Amino acid sequence: MDISKETEQKISQLQMFEQSLQSFLGQKQQFQIQLVEVESALNELNGTDRAFRIIGNIMVESDKSELKADLQSKKEMLELRIKTMEKQESQVREKASKLQSEILKKIKKED
Repeated sequence: MDISKETEQKISQLQMFEQSLQSFLGQKQQFQIQLVEVESALNELNGTDRAFRIIGNIMVESDKSELKADLQSKKEMLELRIKTMEKQESQVREKASKLQSEILKKIKKED
């Protein structure tokens, strides 16, 4: 079965989309792990009177409200990044799906 150059290029493009999706999934997973850690830290912070921050190799007592504000800010940033990743992932999936349909149609025509 001979495949036209155009179809080969589209297949290469589809493979690039698949690689992008894998990259997005990996990044999104890392952000989700960080988000779980931040949420856990916020929950622990609510149940204590004293708060500590790790700086380098030492733990330093920190202002609880300041630490809570920092964690809340980080949580919001992570949630925003995850939403952005999901939008990008969705767009790439849609493009990949359309391209896959085009490739299948071309291959059937070329048979």
